[in-house]
Amino acid sequence: MYKEIIINSSASQNRVAITEDSKLVDFFVDHPEKRRMVGDIYLGKIARVLPGIRAAFIDIGMKHDAFLHFSDIGDRLEALTEMIDEDDRDIDEDDEDENGDVVRKPQAKGNEEKSIPKLHKGQDILIQIIKEPVKDKGVRVSSAISLPGRFCVMLPFDNKIGVSKKIYDYKERRRLRKMARELLPDNCGLIIRTAAKNQPEDLLAGDIKFLIKTWEEIQETVKKKDPPARVYKDLSTTISVIRDLFTPDVTKVFIDSKKLYKEIKSYLQFFQPELLERIEHYKEEVSIFEAFKIEEQIKTLMGRKVPLPAGGHIVIEHTEAMHVVDVNSGRYAAKKEQELNSLKTDLEAAREIARQLRLRDIGGLIVIDFIDLEDDKNRKKIFDELKKEFKKDRAKIALLPMTEFGLMQITRQRIRENIMQSTHEACPYCEGTGLLIKKSNLIYEIEEWLKRFKVTGKQKAIIIRVHPSLGKKLKEGMISTHIKLRLKYFLNIKIEETEKISPQSFKIINAKTGEDITEELA
Repeated sequence: MYKEIIINSSASQNRVAITEDSKLVDFFVDHPEKRRMVGDIYLGKIARVLPGIRAAFIDIGMKHDAFLHFSDIGDRLEALTEMIDEDDRDIDEDDEDENGDVVRKPQAKGNEEKSIPKLHKGQDILIQIIKEPVKDKGVRVSSAISLPGRFCVMLPFDNKIGVSKKIYDYKERRRLRKMARELLPDNCGLIIRTAAKNQPEDLLAGDIKFLIKTWEEIQETVKKKDPPARVYKDLSTTISVIRDLFTPDVTKVFIDSKKLYKEIKSYLQFFQPELLERIEHYKEEVSIFEAFKIEEQIKTLMGRKVPLPAGGHIVIEHTEAMHVVDVNSGRYAAKKEQELNSLKTDLEAAREIARQLRLRDIGGLIVIDFIDLEDDKNRKKIFDELKKEFKKDRAKIALLPMTEFGLMQITRQRIRENIMQSTHEACPYCEGTGLLIKKSNLIYEIEEWLKRFKVTGKQKAIIIRVHPSLGKKLKEGMISTHIKLRLKYFLNIKIEETEKISPQSFKIINAKTGEDITEELA
């Protein structure tokens, strides 16, 4: 398999595409105005503790408080709190919430139920962002701090050493563990990543030393800062892709920016110099994404309708609670071939859906409506195909078998905003619904307003301010709606068109004073 990373840099954003045999399989966008937050570490202050939902809200200086679920509070909380060197109040077995009410810790119900952590309002806490904000929700955070490097992930105040499950060789696993124990300071744990496999000791030692130095700098920053404050900024999306995904199986990396090319080269020079020969500065006049046929694949990625090889297609819709995927067959099949044709389309759809979820970075609950299959063995084939394709995905995924109605439920780990959310804004007119109020309904609302206004008998001259599309509707015809309203209510009505008003609304202005009187009789 020929795997490439193609990086396009412009004044407004960096875009990173990962292809396998020229087919787009991963896509990232790095916006200056929407910088990557996952991995950033903050010194925050607890704003609220809500035992009822087993969570706390942390003030980290953002618009919305960060969300800390009790399940994301690691065993290292006490050590981190001591490190902050806060003059903490004495906390009993019972604690108080933000209203001063006593919160009693529940008795553990089996091994799964943890007691309520010792948190209180106003307490300083060190946390790390693990999920980007989505719409009106703040970031999700964890108190289990981790510092990712090229080959390892360091875990302060954790003495465990773990090795990636993808490193199968027993001798290699033992070598890596032994080296980690020799290099790590006390009270630090390590997760050894897949990229560390067969790497020389000096490279791995350099990575660990770099992480130790980073942690020491964070500790010094914490002592100097008052909450809320950011004490560590993780790498940009572009460099983090190089850190996490530029593995030995990547054949080539192409970058069209000289500045970014030098930055990535400098990063690799320190961590993995043997990969330097695989990066190339793209200098052609043709846009890099056009040359590698990425642009046309992105257009398909952004559409709600995605074609399948045999003529069928899938439709991806987003709702407030979930994403819904509908599978459609494009060709008619005779009755005797219907099951076979449906199976073929569903298998193609399963492969494309797995790719699209990964490409668009769709998280949360996903419901797929496959074409109905009568044979249980065929339903299991679809389930197995999805499981196989999801192994290529870095996100955690859980799926349930297909129901007799052809529905399959999937949950996919949500870490950051999906591509559609990060590259699109909700339409200010339809507010993201894709639907506008019919003009006839708006005209009805205007007439109802005029009825109420006529009863007041205040004055006779008004201005109706509308979008040009609605203004055209009011004025069309031999005897226009505008004229009919003037005659029916004996009012001097002037229609004023402006692009500044939404096609979904109207304003009524007092012609004498210029005052907006819409809300008076709404």
